[in-house]
Amino acid sequence: MIRYLTSGESHGEAIVGVVEGVPARLPLTPDDINTHLARRWLGYGRGGRSKIENDKVHIYSGVRFSETLGSPISFRIDNGAYEKDKAGWPEKMAVDGDGAGIEKVTLPRPGHADLAGLQKYEFEDIRPVIDRSSARETAMRVACCSVARRLLNEFGITVGSHVVRIGDVGFDEPEDWVERRNALLRDGGARALYEAADESATRMLDDDMTERCIEHIEDTKKQRDSLGGIYEVVVTGVPPGLGSYVHWDRRLDGQLVQAICSIQAQKAAEVGDGVRNAHRPGSKVHDPIIHGDERDVSTGPYARRRNHAGGIEGGTTNGMPIIVRGYMKPIPTLIKPLDSVDTETDEAQPTRYERSDITSVPAASTVAEATVAYTIANAFLEKYGGDSLPAIRRHWEADEEARTGETNRPDDAG
Repeated sequence: MIRYLTSGESHGEAIVGVVEGVPARLPLTPDDINTHLARRWLGYGRGGRSKIENDKVHIYSGVRFSETLGSPISFRIDNGAYEKDKAGWPEKMAVDGDGAGIEKVTLPRPGHADLAGLQKYEFEDIRPVIDRSSARETAMRVACCSVARRLLNEFGITVGSHVVRIGDVGFDEPEDWVERRNALLRDGGARALYEAADESATRMLDDDMTERCIEHIEDTKKQRDSLGGIYEVVVTGVPPGLGSYVHWDRRLDGQLVQAICSIQAQKAAEVGDGVRNAHRPGSKVHDPIIHGDERDVSTGPYARRRNHAGGIEGGTTNGMPIIVRGYMKPIPTLIKPLDSVDTETDEAQPTRYERSDITSVPAASTVAEATVAYTIANAFLEKYGGDSLPAIRRHWEADEEARTGETNRPDDAG
């Protein structure tokens, strides 16, 4: 199984990561990672940091001649802001010294980890909480999870996403975007989906909706406020049988919801039409089973006429595309201050402003792709695992042949 750890602070010199459990002989280059690091900066409404960061990964170990070795892979991404940040954060987060003369941050922001972190770790200064809880950590998370994504690509499994709502502007029902989403999936799987979304400034699949969202973001900026939203992650090419119903912690839908909600500022997730299904009768919810030529974007001999279940039944994949939606709250750092309390004096004061975005829902959707890819990759390895890519391929091809009567050898899907 693959496991990763990230380390580093937002305004430190760099963020680092280690990925273990990656099978040997997996093709891997920095470009496989940097492509998705660049996509993380997409989206209208981003703040000033996007102008001083240029994330590129440096691979220190675990790869030789563009192939993994089966040993831990270590990464580093330099923080461009370390040298360019005018606020002097590098000195304020210095590794050595005693902090003498450094101004303390003592006004916690509502909705942020500030106060909870201060209380948990018994700090007198909120800066360490701000820096580690920052979404800057997701850059390394994208890097680490891109390795899992590269493994899935070897077996024709692709992950993509698109935004369906930012604040008050967006699609109201899945039916509003399902047709255009499925057309892209038929043409090129989830990669076609994310490439189409990347063409939009808000990662939406509709030009008019994109323009309306841009106007909404600009109006919100004038009001000195922030916006959340909803995005959808789709995984195609997934064989049936990943995950399991036999134990609670092996249920794949539960793992996917945890993966989404582990991302900073994500407060809810659903698999398929989870929320809407709670309001419908069973005849409108459950997906009829079909066979043979009727199948559309499924894998295997069986499919579903529709996909309200989001590709998972009983905690197990059924061969249909996996669909999971994330719900992001508005960013807690507001230009317009909210009420707070100075933790040093206990006096009521308005919060201070730290540089931030008006919205980062488009960026969150790309980070969610990464965490979902990691989750699916581990479910895949649980079923087909081996010490090397050739060993995994033998297990997978044997299962494909037994299940479908033919051997599937997909090209790299991207």
